[in-house]
Amino acid sequence: MITVNQLSHHFILGKKKQETTLSVLQDISFQVNKGEIVTIVGKSGSGKSTLLNLISGFIRPTEGGIWINDQQVSDLTEAEFADFRLEHMGFIFQSFQLIPSMTAFQNIELPLILKGESESSRKKITLAILEKVGLTEFADHYPSELSGGQQQRVSIARALVLNPPLILADEPTGSLDSETETELLQFIKQLNQEMEITFLIITHDDEVAAIGDRTITISDGRIVEGARSQ
Repeated sequence: MITVNQLSHHFILGKKKQETTLSVLQDISFQVNKGEIVTIVGKSGSGKSTLLNLISGFIRPTEGGIWINDQQVSDLTEAEFADFRLEHMGFIFQSFQLIPSMTAFQNIELPLILKGESESSRKKITLAILEKVGLTEFADHYPSELSGGQQQRVSIARALVLNPPLILADEPTGSLDSETETELLQFIKQLNQEMEITFLIITHDDEVAAIGDRTITISDGRIVEGARSQ
């Protein structure tokens, strides 16, 4: 599903003649198999969020390559990667990233609008996803009217609505209490088992890391454990 090969990334800081190079990732290589849940852990500043942004195509690597579903994506243009994300990836964020002026239904429906689905098709698909995440009765509620756990379920529903083979999650339980976190992790496991969705999850939480089939540990921009697939 994902192959990362000899990936390195650095940022240029400062102005010309006073530029300094900040190395964030160095020679990162690993694979994620279809249907796996792989968690990536590391201290703050270790480079794990940068790695997720590289795989997501939001930034371009300095060196190395990234393949998703056997397609090299690290050389795609910004527009090409936007189309690729719409077809192949779903995203779950710590802060939910819901549009406050839209209802739960409208937030979930949005990717379908971007894809050009008809209104009748959008309604059918969105209602089915709402039912799957247990939020049918909250379809017309705005994010401010939902609990944190419910907002994250809306976020997950939005990630699922285009039926992507891969979901990338950045600290998905970081804004939740421990009880809601446990429920959400069980739900992620359920989605993985029932729909064979591959999950790549960035976390610093041991409980989140524990749901992974495999955990990759990053320290100072390098993989120190867990790169080899099972």
